[in-house]
Amino acid sequence: MNLQTDSQNNKLKYGLYIVSTPIGNLEDITLRALEVLRKSDYILCEDTRVSKKLLTKYKIKSKLISNYKFNEKKNIKKIIDLLKLNKIVSLISDAGTPTISDPGNVIVKECINNNINLIPIPGASAAIAALSISGFVNKYYFYGFFPENKSEIKENFEVLSKIKGSIVFFISSKKFNRSISVIKKYFLDREIVICKEITKYFEEYFRFDVSQLDKKNISLRGEITLVISEKKLVNKTSNNLSESDKIKIRKMIKKLTIKEIIDLIKDGKNISKKEIYNYCLKIKNEK
Repeated sequence: MNLQTDSQNNKLKYGLYIVSTPIGNLEDITLRALEVLRKSDYILCEDTRVSKKLLTKYKIKSKLISNYKFNEKKNIKKIIDLLKLNKIVSLISDAGTPTISDPGNVIVKECINNNINLIPIPGASAAIAALSISGFVNKYYFYGFFPENKSEIKENFEVLSKIKGSIVFFISSKKFNRSISVIKKYFLDREIVICKEITKYFEEYFRFDVSQLDKKNISLRGEITLVISEKKLVNKTSNNLSESDKIKIRKMIKKLTIKEIIDLIKDGKNISKKEIYNYCLKIKNEK
């Protein structure tokens, strides 16, 4: 790979620059990103109040245009006209890379339709940062924000649960607590890393078996990143519950929790936790 230094090209070419910004710590920004932002005629910001904190720190005085989810379509003509006048325009989001679970795709598509240069300026990524410390397989699927409704969850998670690699989600801390049962239903035999306030002073990382999630008391706030491990291989020859195990489960189902039943039945046996969990649910649904 040939690396290009700044001395090889001091002049920016005209077009729309997709500039990655820090995901928490304001020092996590590249020298190239700062140069592009300083030389931009206009900077499109998801929230100008948030962006000003970064821009003020680095004494960047380019003109700002508010460009968020609910007004980006209205902005299209104005931005395209500026770009056709050979203005240098940068697009940033509140944190991370624009268009990746953030606004920006609308203007990017319009630039493509108008043959306007698109130049990515890479930088910090919550998904990659979380995956890098997970210890899980590096073949991964990035989903983005956790789905909102039950039908979307069922449709998408039936497919996601069959993926053998790691899976990365963004989710609010409040929604995470409400979604534990869903995560357990579809990813019971996997591990999970919960990433809180990545790159900030109070960043924390919690590692559990998914089956243990509802037993853990952890304090979460704001937006978090989840990494769910690759699907674990189970010995298929001993994956099925025996008839004696099924009889035991039916006797215990009224007295014990599903977690307690799983621990008792699995003890010393090579049986999938999901196999036991699903059988318990089947019994409960029969009533």
